[in-house]
Amino acid sequence: MISINRLKGILMDPKREWPAIAAEPTTTTALYSGWIVPLAAIPPVASFIGMSVFGISLPFMGRYQVPIASGLAGAIVRYVLSLVCVYLLAILIDKLAPTFGGTSDRMQALKVAAYSSTAAWIAGIFGLFPPIAILGILGLYSIYLLYTGLPVLMKSAPEKSVAYTAVIIVVGIVIAVVIGAVSSLVLRTGRYGL
Repeated sequence: MISINRLKGILMDPKREWPAIAAEPTTTTALYSGWIVPLAAIPPVASFIGMSVFGISLPFMGRYQVPIASGLAGAIVRYVLSLVCVYLLAILIDKLAPTFGGTSDRMQALKVAAYSSTAAWIAGIFGLFPPIAILGILGLYSIYLLYTGLPVLMKSAPEKSVAYTAVIIVVGIVIAVVIGAVSSLVLRTGRYGL
């Protein structure tokens, strides 16, 4: 179950919330079921509704709406891959920790990956109405959450936090591109029966 206090804390006062998160015992199952699974569903569900119900107006082409079946398939694939992406990000954070003066700890790394993604997941709500979907850029606040969480949970050297964050973001972008390509391939294969 998502804690509203935790949600407000991580978004409004992350420097105070990270130490509480670091000290909190949890399991992978509890973190996934209580935080990652529900929040990661926001962007795919919102964009599915936005593109299949409202659609977008394209100049000289009229209104475009994604067919329900295609939109639902795309949302499911993006959702499942985003759940995998959080775990891959945690592995990356964990493996890189010693390089940046930190301590390797897979559970703490999963906490960083999960809680720092919160802003991006919440910003996915703007996908409900395609004309304002650009406001999803507010999800970039997740970069700041990552930056403030790494030294607390991974015990990385504060002076190396910028570099640690940058490396994770660059590799995270590569992971996102690969996931996007896989998602596109899966959807294309399903659509054309290849």
